[in-house]
Amino acid sequence: MDDKTKMAENRTDWAEDRTVLANERTFAGWMRTGMASVALAVGLKAVFGPFQPTWIAKSISLIFILTAILIFQSARRRACKTVARLNDHRAEPVPQHMITLLSFIFSVAAGATGIVLWLL
Repeated sequence: MDDKTKMAENRTDWAEDRTVLANERTFAGWMRTGMASVALAVGLKAVFGPFQPTWIAKSISLIFILTAILIFQSARRRACKTVARLNDHRAEPVPQHMITLLSFIFSVAAGATGIVLWLL
């Protein structure tokens, strides 16, 4: 194998490693977006607290909670698909089971927040 071929393979390996890291940053960004949706639901409940009928304000908050859960699960699906497709070389990707666990925990917490907001 000549030097040019080896250098080209190294560049490809580094590019795949950067893509692995970019996938993790993208996953984290989507998780932050989902948490912002939960925060918006809590904020709407605070703003619309004395609003009558209460089911309207609760329904609007619930829309943001459901959106957050959708974001968490979509982020999980996309991140796991990308991790499965890429070859890591020097970068060590977050295991798929950890991505799934994190998105599950965030989804359950968002759902619990939605239940609490509905019962208030």
